[in-house]
Amino acid sequence: MKKNHGAWSMPVSGVLLFATAVSAEQDLQTYLDSTNRVTLSLRFGLNITGKFKGVGSSFGSGVPLAAGRHTPNGDAYNYDNGYVLTDISGNAGGQSWYWGYDSSSQVNAGANTIALDRTVAVGMPGENSGDDSPYVGAELTYDYELGVKENWHHLRYGLEAAVNFMPISFSSGGLFNAMLSRQTDTYGYTPGTTPPGYNQPGELPYQGTFQGPNFVINVPPINSSTTLVPGATFLAQQHFDANLWGFRLGPYLEYPLNDKWSLHLSGGLAVGLIDANASWKETLNLPGGAGSITTSGGGSDVDLLWGYYVGLEAAYQINKDWGLEAGVQFQDLGTYSHNFGGRVAELDLSQSIFVHVGISYSF
Repeated sequence: MKKNHGAWSMPVSGVLLFATAVSAEQDLQTYLDSTNRVTLSLRFGLNITGKFKGVGSSFGSGVPLAAGRHTPNGDAYNYDNGYVLTDISGNAGGQSWYWGYDSSSQVNAGANTIALDRTVAVGMPGENSGDDSPYVGAELTYDYELGVKENWHHLRYGLEAAVNFMPISFSSGGLFNAMLSRQTDTYGYTPGTTPPGYNQPGELPYQGTFQGPNFVINVPPINSSTTLVPGATFLAQQHFDANLWGFRLGPYLEYPLNDKWSLHLSGGLAVGLIDANASWKETLNLPGGAGSITTSGGGSDVDLLWGYYVGLEAAYQINKDWGLEAGVQFQDLGTYSHNFGGRVAELDLSQSIFVHVGISYSF
């Protein structure tokens, strides 16, 4: 005898479908009844770039390679092998006793002249850009629901606050070909006189004083010429490290797609606290094995940046308490810039993109 299962299978299927629908609706309702949510996310920063400006300026135009030497009065040399400056009289009569030189070879006794050289490096890179590799950080977000638009498919709205942290580090530099530009200025002195120290190596270098009186030379120079010397190389090394603490505050909208999935749109104020350190070192290798000159510097700085953000996330509710989130944010905090002991480091945070994935807890 055949049994007719159709008579009871249809009602049972209906009951099961009804129970499933009721359970889903209950899960959705439980989820919708949660007015607070905390999310912990892993955050990846993209499109963040950095660079150093003023690279090579220690050896650039207007800065002689003798920079660092000083006169008895504490003024910087303005030539590689000496100086000619304004004395206490203001160089009255077209003469100055505030001058000095290093070697007898600079004196042309027959012409009554003294030559001084100013050598600078040309072809410096000017600036170096660091890499823009993705940076990894973390963020803690708190969402507080203000209300629900029931007639808009349970659209939720509220306030979102977040704090985040991301370390940022970049290096730049390299080895570059450079050329030296050597300017020779020739100064005259009174015929029949002999410059101090001439043919007396033990008395050189000679250094005249601001107050004088000393041996005088005629100013300005009677002749100036420039020659280019190839074969120099320039090595630049720069490093930047910073901790970026971020804060966000703004409204959000959340649109449930079903009992599991929802879309989350937010935007508002963004604040960044940056704690930065930078160091740099530059070496100019002179042509012909004539040696090298090294300069370096660095420092630290703390600054506060302001801007805005917009974000879009997709959320999956595992159960009434726990969920998963993934999304992207655009943030503009402007450009950070600071002079670290002679070099300016810039960090461009004006077009930052953050991709994040995290786990949430609703309550």
